Amino acid sequence: MSLRQFSRRLSILIATLALTTACAVPESQPDLTIAQGAEQPTPVMDTLVTAQWLSEHLDDPDLVVLDCNVRVEMSEEGGFEILSGRADYEAGHIPSAGFADLMGDLSDGDSPHGFAVPTPEKFGEVMAALGVGDDSRVVLYDASGSGWAARVWWMLRWVGFDRAALLDGGLPAWTSDGRPLSREPADRPAKQFTIELRPELIADRDEVFAALGNETVAIIDALPEASYRGEMAMYGRPGHIPGASNIPSMGLLDESGRYRPQDELAAMHGGALDGRAITYCGGGIAASSNAFIMTRLGFTDVAVYTASLQEWAADPANPMTVDSP
Repeated sequence: MSLRQFSRRLSILIATLALTTACAVPESQPDLTIAQGAEQPTPVMDTLVTAQWLSEHLDDPDLVVLDCNVRVEMSEEGGFEILSGRADYEAGHIPSAGFADLMGDLSDGDSPHGFAVPTPEKFGEVMAALGVGDDSRVVLYDASGSGWAARVWWMLRWVGFDRAALLDGGLPAWTSDGRPLSREPADRPAKQFTIELRPELIADRDEVFAALGNETVAIIDALPEASYRGEMAMYGRPGHIPGASNIPSMGLLDESGRYRPQDELAAMHGGALDGRAITYCGGGIAASSNAFIMTRLGFTDVAVYTASLQEWAADPANPMTVDSP
């Protein structure tokens, strides 16, 4: 599947699901805690922060904000096209935010698969150039659904960086109370970014294939139920990977576009917290949102199959299951 074909199919899904989210409404912010045992206490934060929290900490010298948006727009042919969100970033972003380009240098442009992860070294170079250092805290956001931001969050975890959070509700949550946007580019010096790779956080086709029929490995489909059941086919063949359960990523959000309360999310997820789990979707974007939530719930062995159905469904040697009506 070409990148253009994948982009069109993924963008149709994103555009459709984006219609289900509305502007965010304010909610209580998480507490800022202080790590103990250090001569100079180091501020830490939750992995999910509110717009209110961000507005109060935006000037913290160690805090780096990154806009991870990817743009979905209608094409001349009447479909949808997926593009870098840089133009939207330049039109207005959270003040001081840099731009993390998932359609550019945060993907491997030489791969046949859309949004293929770059090498760890390349990813680290991009983060360092954006001003993310070993002692930084990072807040990530996008304009709808949080999947794009979650993908960058997951790649940060992949290279060993744990001081990152998502902005709950994304850009709509920021602007809903009239908070300002800026057109000024980020002006941060490059930092030292150390990689401590966790290769187990990204699954490949062979690991997923080996997990078929293995009840000790949970495979989770993050696509909508209609795709899971085989009522629509976006990636070559209908259906899902055999044995996979379906937890649509957009079901993790409430009507405001924020993540649901922790108890509701916990009720959606079963299985042993220390068991191996692999999430997938079309290209590893929605699946990253599921992996983010599972990590917050305490699951300790989660991976994202980043190539997902764009790779799996293209090869007839990889089985697919369609649910009976």
